Amino acid sequence: MEFPIILLVGFVVFVLSGIRVVFEYKRALKFRFGQYIKVLQPGLRWIIPVIDTTQFVDVRVITINILSQEVMTEDNVPCSIDGVLFFHIDDPERAILEVEDYKFAITQLAQAALRDVCGKVELDTILSKREEIGKNIRDIVEEETAEWGIKVIDVKIKDIQLPENMRRMMANQAEAERSRRAQIILALAEEQAATKLLEAGKLIDQSPSAIKLRLYQTLANIAAEKNSTIVFPFPEEVLHKPNASKNGKVDKHMQDIGEHLL
Repeated sequence: MEFPIILLVGFVVFVLSGIRVVFEYKRALKFRFGQYIKVLQPGLRWIIPVIDTTQFVDVRVITINILSQEVMTEDNVPCSIDGVLFFHIDDPERAILEVEDYKFAITQLAQAALRDVCGKVELDTILSKREEIGKNIRDIVEEETAEWGIKVIDVKIKDIQLPENMRRMMANQAEAERSRRAQIILALAEEQAATKLLEAGKLIDQSPSAIKLRLYQTLANIAAEKNSTIVFPFPEEVLHKPNASKNGKVDKHMQDIGEHLL
């Protein structure tokens, strides 16, 4: 009775040892005596113990940091640039069979591509067109990794480190640019104010009533100080523009005095 039990237990262990659970976000490559057989899809799978082996591959989006690279730009500015690369595996078979370590290979390709792309452009281009730089790096890496069944999703430039003297020069340049813009805005404001004052003067000059109202407004502003005393050296009527005197003549001299005071 013991021998059948041993056989049964051995059979159960044999069956259980061949069970493999493949998660939805993974794929399993099946090998028999080292020879590739097929890709096992997600679910409960069984392989022949000892004879068959499996190697799992993650098909989710994988993130790889591109280590900081010392780059000399086209305008001879040294800088350190790092980034991040996103990819996923389209073909698990080729990703395992075509390259020894696809993560290490992609990292090396990304670092070389970053140095190559950034070394062909000026520093201002790198600072202002990060998206374009990342796209160029992605295209280079994707062209190489397409044969490995790997899809490069995106490459982002994370940080750009500049020498201390270059940072000071850029800060001075930015400050000078802001000062220039402030002076331009101030000059435009002065121009607009002068234009409006000229238009207001012409409008007031066309109406004696407006001149009189402007006078009263000026007096009110002066009278805000209680200790002020206002003395008129001439009658208030000279501020008007009379049509004509009884003899048909205008006292031009007194009118000019009033307008000059305003």
